[in-house]
Amino acid sequence: MDSGLNPIISSMLVSDFQYDLPPDRIAQEPLADRAGSRLLCLNRAESWQDRNFREFPDLLRSDDLLVLNNTRVFPARLYGHRSGQRAQSLSPHNRAARDFLRGRIEVLLTRQLADNPNEWECLVRPGRKIGVGEKLSFGGPPGSPPDAPCELEAEVTERGSFGERRIRFAAVPDFFARIERIGHVPLPPYIHRDDDRAADRDRYQTVYAQARGSVAAPTAGLHFTPEILDRIRARGIEIAEITLHVGLGTFQPVRVEKVEDHKLHREWCEIPAEAARAINLAKAEGRRVVAVGTTTVRTLEYAAEHSADRAGGDRVKAGRGEADIFIYPGYRFRIVDALLTNFHLPQSTLLMMLCALGGKEFVLDAYRHAVEAGYRFYSYGDCMLIE
Repeated sequence: MDSGLNPIISSMLVSDFQYDLPPDRIAQEPLADRAGSRLLCLNRAESWQDRNFREFPDLLRSDDLLVLNNTRVFPARLYGHRSGQRAQSLSPHNRAARDFLRGRIEVLLTRQLADNPNEWECLVRPGRKIGVGEKLSFGGPPGSPPDAPCELEAEVTERGSFGERRIRFAAVPDFFARIERIGHVPLPPYIHRDDDRAADRDRYQTVYAQARGSVAAPTAGLHFTPEILDRIRARGIEIAEITLHVGLGTFQPVRVEKVEDHKLHREWCEIPAEAARAINLAKAEGRRVVAVGTTTVRTLEYAAEHSADRAGGDRVKAGRGEADIFIYPGYRFRIVDALLTNFHLPQSTLLMMLCALGGKEFVLDAYRHAVEAGYRFYSYGDCMLIE
């Protein structure tokens, strides 16, 4: 199968995607006004403009197809306790040891397994201390005392590297209701504060979120308001919705030296029949497909790569899958013509995707401009349009 990568591209180093970012450029809070973010507009004629996101509807072409990821974030960070012999075998002579003795743990649910809904892939802390067979219990809502009644119980069934585990929850009839009650908003680690239960549950969510399943927000969509969407529709611009549940594949760090050695985790995605028809018609008519967010790009390009009907005219097929496509410079885009995205971490797969679309040196130069111009970075930060 054609991977979409240009074979003449030589090996690249992860370090090639480094840029310097002062810590004070990392947004710790969302703006009071969702649509008040700044927008850096890039075109591939190697120029950029400083704009505002409120101008976004007018920057689109009247015949564009705008594609959104309608995934919904759920409170996937759980705090609980360990139990069993391992939790009782630790020395209580220092604070960390006392915490381990009490069995305090943090679990970030990252992916629900399709073949057994009670089993999840997750990240655990402290990772070194939690082995296969360990029993975990999760108590009351955020802020509850350690002896709060147990709401959920789980057992570790598989152990992976870098804190990755597979756990099996004891079956309960209202699992997600309990998760909503006791879970925390899974804010990224570069936001150095505790989640605010009410405010972050609203703002770390797009206004068009529908399908529950993400452990991180598709952050390019956080800038949209109902008013912005109404303005887009009023111009006659078509909007299609797909779903990709954000998991480890989107935010896992790259731990290899060569870009092509990195392997992505799979993330569940779906393209409804109506969206597939709109995408295929837009491509057939030579109209632009504008993706909102890197997760939308992954879904569309994964679908194009795995479509059995490409030779018959359809570029994407409706259906579900598990996207593991890794897009970096040298990739030939089949579907996406333009991208609205936030600013991403140095040496991340998301930055590599942007460089594949806009050109590595050009995108990195634009990032340096954004730093100097005071743009706000990452999840609650400003955004960029590459076209």
